[in-house]
Amino acid sequence: MLPEIGHFSLILALFVALAQASLALAGAARGNAAWIAFARPAARAQLLLVAISFIALGGSFFTNDFSVLYVAQNSNSQLPWFYRIAATWGGHEGSLLLWLLMQTGWAFAVSFFSRQLPEAMVARVLGVLGLVTAGFLLFVLATSNPFERLMPPAMEGMDLNPLLQDIGLILHPPLLYMGYVGFSVAFAFAVAALLAGKLDSAWARWSRPWATAAWLFLTLGIALGSWWAYYELGWGGWWFWDPVENSSFIPWLVGTALIHSLAVTEKRGSFKNWTVLLAICTFSFSLLGAFLVRSGVLTSVHAFATDPRRGVFLLILFAVVVGASLVLFALRAPKVSTGGQFSLVSRETLLLVNNVLLAAAAGAVTLGTLYPLLLDAFDLGKISVGPPYFNAIFVPLMIPALLLMAIGPAANWKSAKIAALTKQLLHPAWIALIVGIGAPLLLGRWSVLIALGLGLAAWIAASVAIGVMQRVRATRSGPLKQPRSWLGMHLAHLGIAVFVTGVTLVMGYETEQDLRMEPGATVQAGSYDLTFRGVTKATGPNYEAEIGDVLLSKNGKALRTLHPEKRDYFSSDMPMTEAAIDANGLRHVYVSLGEPLGGGSWSVRVYFKPFVDWIWIGCILMALGGLLAISDRRYRLKRRRRQTDTAAHGVDA
Repeated sequence: MLPEIGHFSLILALFVALAQASLALAGAARGNAAWIAFARPAARAQLLLVAISFIALGGSFFTNDFSVLYVAQNSNSQLPWFYRIAATWGGHEGSLLLWLLMQTGWAFAVSFFSRQLPEAMVARVLGVLGLVTAGFLLFVLATSNPFERLMPPAMEGMDLNPLLQDIGLILHPPLLYMGYVGFSVAFAFAVAALLAGKLDSAWARWSRPWATAAWLFLTLGIALGSWWAYYELGWGGWWFWDPVENSSFIPWLVGTALIHSLAVTEKRGSFKNWTVLLAICTFSFSLLGAFLVRSGVLTSVHAFATDPRRGVFLLILFAVVVGASLVLFALRAPKVSTGGQFSLVSRETLLLVNNVLLAAAAGAVTLGTLYPLLLDAFDLGKISVGPPYFNAIFVPLMIPALLLMAIGPAANWKSAKIAALTKQLLHPAWIALIVGIGAPLLLGRWSVLIALGLGLAAWIAASVAIGVMQRVRATRSGPLKQPRSWLGMHLAHLGIAVFVTGVTLVMGYETEQDLRMEPGATVQAGSYDLTFRGVTKATGPNYEAEIGDVLLSKNGKALRTLHPEKRDYFSSDMPMTEAAIDANGLRHVYVSLGEPLGGGSWSVRVYFKPFVDWIWIGCILMALGGLLAISDRRYRLKRRRRQTDTAAHGVDA
């Protein structure tokens, strides 16, 4: 009965979502307090119903119920129990159910943490979220039912995709979806403000922590996906500009512009229309990513193989959401005041330029991702757009953005003096110049790109450090006594500096060797020696493996033994690579097995990657900066402020 319970819960959730959307929006428009009050309990009921459905599907996986088609396609009785649970979201239908769980979870959080906001505004936000949820519930029930029965039941399941049988699968999709779906809250606040006709700084203040939280999760999700691909696919790269990678990176770029624009709208009342447009675009790009991954138009290890009908449904949903919100924006935007004035040299101007650069970068990545698909769709030929295009377009746009990252926080709002800015940034500039020129020479190879990357990283890190010291000196209180949003901004910028350092050093100094090794052969990687000592066979719970034995040593001293694997899963004809990595925070020695070459010899791939961990450490620091920012006290509105906002945003607004 579990599948039937889960399916029925989804049907009930659809009716609740439709009721929530219609009553909440109509109640806010008419000033009907009873209809407005319905929004909060409806949002909580939706989460309960979708959670019941999700638990029912997870229970079907745990008990190996192969009478459920989705379970039979994505599980196996030999699959370890924790992968059986994670397989709940390992395929198209289950991942959509996870999306719905996240969607209703965010709506529940809004209903719970928005008690200080005007009831009419909350009703509009929850009404918009209800419409989005209803669209996805219709999609699941009409085209992607995870509870469809298989008659007669299968005797055994087809197993989970071997690529996904990894700890990364357990964590990566939930984090990524939390980011994707979280931007629907910022979208809902923007649409609610348009409906109310109140595009002032209040809605930006209410929306900002939600947008930052979504950005935080998306940052972690992208970083974890990069890490998973790095060690699981055996190719040794951390980013390949894969179309599905791009589908998550594009909303991250626009979302980064959004959280900066929200800061200007909240503090200065400027960029109101631009901020609303960014909120609409960020969630729209999240929906576009869902379409690309699930429509069948992409071929990728990350994509879900689905039939075209699902793609058409998602395309219609995307068109409705984007079209309706842009029409509303077009009707309301001309009536919005320009907001606070600012001079050419000011923090507002610098943030605006930063936003334009991020938007241009997102546009360039979108073009490179979609253009080959459009050519193919109109039968105009097939082309491949790869890393050379993206690197040539993206990097030049990011260089000025990184330069502005240090200048922006140092500039005053409204108006800044060039002389004061120059004086404040003089020391970071000298540090950046010294590091950019000197560090590559000390590392043994100098190039313009390495010098530029390290110089920019030093420029940002030094400006953060000096900015913190100046603030501490001016306020006469320790760094931890400063506002959390301010600390979060600087920590996120420091994370960018660490990330840029990692990327620069990996790209500049990594070594790669593909070679034939017989037992006893030794190869050098950096200052380390790797001795291949042969391969042994082993059996796992649902696979057979050939495990390499590689001795890692330095200056004749043995350090450890690495065990790269080549696995053959019982349910798949495709062998899987499990890389072996020795890491110490400053470098990776990375070994993966290729194919047997006879006589005990194997093809072996060996990488030496300096500072590659700093790429993911930088992402973690960015996410921690976002966490600090959303915990700032000023987002907990006091009751007297609530009363003021209620007067300004009355139910008839």
